[in-house]
Amino acid sequence: MKNITVIGSGTMGNGIAHVFALNNFKVRLNDISNAALDKAMTVIEKNLDRQVQKGAITEEQKAACIGNITASDNLETAVKDADLVIEAATENSAIKLELFGKLDTLCKPDAILASNTSSISITKIASATKRPGQVIGMHFMNPVPVMKLIEVIRGYATSDETTKTIFEIAKTLSKVPVEVNDYPGFVANRILMPMINEAIISLHEGVAGVEEIDTVMKLGMAHPMGPLQLADFIGLDVCLFIMNVLYDGFGNSKYAPCPLLRNMVTAGYLGVKSGEGFYKYSKESKDLVVSPMFLK
Repeated sequence: MKNITVIGSGTMGNGIAHVFALNNFKVRLNDISNAALDKAMTVIEKNLDRQVQKGAITEEQKAACIGNITASDNLETAVKDADLVIEAATENSAIKLELFGKLDTLCKPDAILASNTSSISITKIASATKRPGQVIGMHFMNPVPVMKLIEVIRGYATSDETTKTIFEIAKTLSKVPVEVNDYPGFVANRILMPMINEAIISLHEGVAGVEEIDTVMKLGMAHPMGPLQLADFIGLDVCLFIMNVLYDGFGNSKYAPCPLLRNMVTAGYLGVKSGEGFYKYSKESKDLVVSPMFLK
């Protein structure tokens, strides 16, 4: 498998394209607009520059990586020769089902179709195709060039051969693949999101403030980032979406999203992407400043 197509050029998509291209795969990066693709290529180049500065790669490797990526806003052209398609589009069930239905028609019969979804059922996604045995989850961690883990999620019908192929590819990327079965939230988000939700509940109930909660988890539990800051980084809308997936999937009240989380998303306080969540973010400073709404 040498021809890879990545659909979606956002944070995860451009990171996935970066890693494959750096490991000598030919990558087509697809998105619906050339503006999004131009932005993605700029991000990839900056991240490669950072790797060069750290001595992780050479200038020659950087140049080869960029040369291995072709940007395309035409889905049919992007996927027609692909051995593996990795979808990294918006975390929305309807969008993914429609997309995988198209991919099933456009891709060659032996192509594997993978999703980078962090919570949506692979079995459900595979149901939109006539090749469920060749549909699998490849949940990369953010930032993709740095993080080693790939959750490899088997749908109900995913074949052993497909799973073995994805494991081999993951290892070629110097990643660590971990096989996971298809249940709501898989492993990473089934454990992570309730922890974040509990941190938000603790804030909501006045147990402690934003900085205090994050400091306890960083210094007491050796987490590199506090759960509230991490929620801002992930996006509070994404956190809410995943909590709803868990709540709907298990029907258990322990997965009910905190009302504060719901209200913040409704009000547009989404974290880093909106400039404010539990903290305020500015281009001028990297210092964390607690959002005024949480100051006593």
